[in-house]
Amino acid sequence: MKKAKFYSTLLSGLLLLELIYCCAPTVPDYALYVNPFIGTGGHGHTYPGAIVPNGMIQPGPDTRIYEWDACSGYYYADTTINGFSHTHLSGTGCADYGDVLLMPTVGDQDYHAMGSKSQRMAYCSAFSHKNEVAEPGYYSVFLDRYKVKAELTATKRAAIHRYTFPKAQDAGFILDLDYSLQRQKNEEMELEVVSDTEIRGHKKTVYWAFDQYVNFYAKFSKPFTYTLVKDSMALDEGGSLLPTAKVLLHFQTKENEQVLVKVGISAVDMDGARKNVESEIPEWNFNEVRRVARSQWNAYLSKIDIKTKDAGLRTMFYTALYHTGVQPNLFTDADGRYLGMDLKPHQGSADKPVYTIFSLWDTFRAYHPLMTIIDPKLNEAFIRSLILKYREGGMLPMWELAGNYTGTMIGYHAVSVIADSYVKGYRNFDVQEAYKACLRAAEYDTVGILCPPLVLPHLMPQAKYWKNKIGYVPCDKDNESVAKALEYVYDDWCISVLAEALGDEETHDKYMAFAKGYEIYFDPSTRFMRGLDSKGNWRVPFNPRASNHRNDDYCEGTAWQWTWFVPHDVDGLVKLMGGRKAFIGKLDSLFTADSALEGDRTSVDISGLIGQYAHGNEPSHHITHLYNYVGEPYKTQELVDSVLHTLYANSPDGLPGNEDCGQMSAWFVLNAMGFYQVCPGKPVYSIGRPLFDEVAIHLNNGKTFTVVAHHNSRTNKYIQEIKLNGKERDKPFFTHQELMSGSTLELIMGDKPLKQ
Repeated sequence: MKKAKFYSTLLSGLLLLELIYCCAPTVPDYALYVNPFIGTGGHGHTYPGAIVPNGMIQPGPDTRIYEWDACSGYYYADTTINGFSHTHLSGTGCADYGDVLLMPTVGDQDYHAMGSKSQRMAYCSAFSHKNEVAEPGYYSVFLDRYKVKAELTATKRAAIHRYTFPKAQDAGFILDLDYSLQRQKNEEMELEVVSDTEIRGHKKTVYWAFDQYVNFYAKFSKPFTYTLVKDSMALDEGGSLLPTAKVLLHFQTKENEQVLVKVGISAVDMDGARKNVESEIPEWNFNEVRRVARSQWNAYLSKIDIKTKDAGLRTMFYTALYHTGVQPNLFTDADGRYLGMDLKPHQGSADKPVYTIFSLWDTFRAYHPLMTIIDPKLNEAFIRSLILKYREGGMLPMWELAGNYTGTMIGYHAVSVIADSYVKGYRNFDVQEAYKACLRAAEYDTVGILCPPLVLPHLMPQAKYWKNKIGYVPCDKDNESVAKALEYVYDDWCISVLAEALGDEETHDKYMAFAKGYEIYFDPSTRFMRGLDSKGNWRVPFNPRASNHRNDDYCEGTAWQWTWFVPHDVDGLVKLMGGRKAFIGKLDSLFTADSALEGDRTSVDISGLIGQYAHGNEPSHHITHLYNYVGEPYKTQELVDSVLHTLYANSPDGLPGNEDCGQMSAWFVLNAMGFYQVCPGKPVYSIGRPLFDEVAIHLNNGKTFTVVAHHNSRTNKYIQEIKLNGKERDKPFFTHQELMSGSTLELIMGDKPLKQ
């Protein structure tokens, strides 16, 4: 009776939603403007899978296994598909995931090892981009080897596949549980055929995330017979034996017969995966799931309207906005359970979800500031997740993945995300606990942190000890000393902002003193930020264009790029460099210097170069706007225009570097609208160069912030006059409060730089 009551309630709810949908105003089909293939080439590392905004599950095609351009599992230049896995990362520089691979087959089901260097599984199929479609919430491709059309769509926690088979006596599927990107170590694997239409499984992998758990449940619309493959096998002849867990499914099909598969995943257990399927896809209606997924994307994309005659720029803008909705990912099951940072199941609430995938070194710069504009409530939910992870694991994450501390990258930028939300008035989280967590992040204390021993020195580096002990990070005591120190200086400034707001004067004064620490690293003889050893000597030799990836005084950059990372005190940096004229001269030289890098192991992340400015990596992202602070805004407009038009494109290689979980696209979204926040924690926006004739941001308070660019064109890239609500502005800045009040920003454009 309870089951009947559940389905009755569910059907009533669906009817109500359908009634609301039918009676609601029609939302434009923004999804038409999205090209999910942008960033799947070059080194963008995006993927074209069928997803919904911030969804737990990411079903999509895998075309390769190894190396840097396999980070998302899909690379546009590839010509074969290994199958369709259900977890993917978007735009990262490290790989993980690629769990629960499913591949339809016709004929022999070949799964022999292809060798440790092969990008292909034995059962892979050739495909053509001519027979491939990717849209928000939907993906399809024709598999040439098997003559099968594959289609995928999804809800937040479950996916539904639809495969159109030819007539065959030997049709089937291979469900490969031991498969993963980069062939991660499978420490635990369990695979169980529950019935002739159901399979479930569990595995734990060790890779970037040392303890990544995934559970799945799959239900097929057609009964099957099966063969379990559990024998160990070596990838190369004479190589180590590796555990295997695959199930080969067999059935007959008629011509154009469609076989559907529903798949749910969970980090908690197999029962959670099953409940995720049953709660979100109770029927076999593929088209309805696809329709709802598209409507969810249209709701997300409708937060911003643009007016432009340039179809290519429209596609680039809405694809960038789409990419900002890919992550962080839902981590709470339909029954409210989630996997904590202690790697234990916790009972939470589906109405108060926990999220995962926080690439904070990247996303504090533009992604989270963008969220404070278009979805501040969701951003508050992210902050609540970060605080929860601190409570369970003992530390705010730096780069959190699937309930794991990874210790990847530098800084403690959860502090920035919290401070920026707070100063903008979005405080729906435990402020006192957040403040306590921020202070913990800034101190060197290795006690009580739940993470693997190999992660701990990265999550809690000695650089924090030296920063607090002697006031700077000596280059002979810790790696990437200059980059770490500059980011600590900024994060400590964010703590001082919180301390002042909370009336903690002593802490405010302490961290404001830390916020001036950048001055120590500036060498007036070279006019660069340099490594200083524990005896007070500059590191020699010094070459500002030298790079030794992740093994020098900088992080994925050079002295040219890192010298400018003082976003909280631009005036102080100007003074340090010798005043306005000297600062401008040095900044000019950044964009005109030879782009050559030197060193035996230069960082591949240093990309998207204009001179030595590297837009393809995040430390440079604020620099084009620094001219606004020294009275030469026309140079900001000129450079922003150049980046928007030359480093982004409507093509697979249309990103200048890794997408990095929405950061690269968030920069584009903000700057295409005409402004950027140089310093998260200071609720002020710097005006650049708008791409569009008009932009309307529909705010969560019911108001609309509008940017109108009069006489806008490709050549008219210079601002001649600024008006806010009809009143002239003599400086290229406005505040978050002015934005949220529903103001109208008018920019009169021209083809001549306004130098006064």
